[in-house]
Amino acid sequence: MDEPSEVAIARRWLGTPYVHQAAAEGAGADCLGLIRGIWRELNGTEPEEPPAYTGDWAECGGEETLWQAATRHLVPVPAEAELAAGQVLLFRMREGAIAKHLGLLSVAGATQRFIHAYTYHGVIESPLTPPWKARIVARFRFP
Repeated sequence: MDEPSEVAIARRWLGTPYVHQAAAEGAGADCLGLIRGIWRELNGTEPEEPPAYTGDWAECGGEETLWQAATRHLVPVPAEAELAAGQVLLFRMREGAIAKHLGLLSVAGATQRFIHAYTYHGVIESPLTPPWKARIVARFRFP
């Protein structure tokens, strides 16, 4: 079976350096920038300009800005639905912190993997290990 187009696009971004608030394939991206780049290729112009944001995954309090934006522009996947390649994963990295990390599920099934931009590593593909999986707070798909 062919991989979803979202995954094929994300794989092209592998090796892109990590640059906070950037969204340029091959030049620099953070986790939101990767998802923004996939959006642009699938849907054209981005629906809104993201506000300035910190890179602090442990940021507490405040509004769930990223979650709210994802809900406005992506299609929520019910919690009881199976994980499927091409789904956007939203992570809360620490209890009490706001959800602030995104990835794209690249492989479902027994060897689950996801593509994300990770500080000091750039855009990489990682195993969706139990610690990562436990941090997922919402899933979405592209419209």
